[in-house]
Amino acid sequence: MTTPAAAAGSAAAAERGRFADIVRRRRMIRRYTDRPVDPGTVRTIVELGLRAPSAGFSQGWDFVVLDEPAARQRFWDASLTKPGGDARDADDAAEHAPVPTDWLAGVMAAPVLIVCCSDKNVYLQRYTEPDKPFQDGSESHWPVPYWDVDTGMAAMIMLLAAQDAGLGALFFGVPVEQLDAVRTALRIPADRNIVGVIALGHPATTTPSGSTRSRKRRDTAEVVHYNGFGGS
Repeated sequence: MTTPAAAAGSAAAAERGRFADIVRRRRMIRRYTDRPVDPGTVRTIVELGLRAPSAGFSQGWDFVVLDEPAARQRFWDASLTKPGGDARDADDAAEHAPVPTDWLAGVMAAPVLIVCCSDKNVYLQRYTEPDKPFQDGSESHWPVPYWDVDTGMAAMIMLLAAQDAGLGALFFGVPVEQLDAVRTALRIPADRNIVGVIALGHPATTTPSGSTRSRKRRDTAEVVHYNGFGGS
């Protein structure tokens, strides 16, 4: 007879194994079908991302969900516009875009985009409060921009949540030359940094793509060091 404690232990082990499987199966998906994504699923994915840790529990982030075709088109038009110029046509994109046009076509098919923004000022203000050490509000105290790091951790949770929901997702960046145009198109305040964008949808294919086709994962022993750098 299985005891309650044994049953609970088995369930916990199964859950750990399931999480490991989600992590191992996650891929960056670069081609999507036009099948819509359930809005409730999108909301769940975003809300799970909000469970990410943040320094001082500052939560200095904003996520702009683009689930309407017109909104997504505004993003793409802005992100493919040369500064001071017009939106790129296909031939122009092939010449100037930092990504191949077949990549672009595959990603543009995604029915949902999530623009991940960090808010540095929320962190600086939070750390002037009595329980924190940086009363002068200076950015110089911060060894790295944790507002961007924390937003990235939230994005990682969303990528895993998408995998868990049977969806595909891709995290990609906005070219620095197009950041202001994207902010304007989506009414994002100028003090927000666009850390990246998540494309979300049903995969057209799960075949490995991108750099994973030509580069192998670095060996654990090469990048994990015990009790000091170089320790094994």
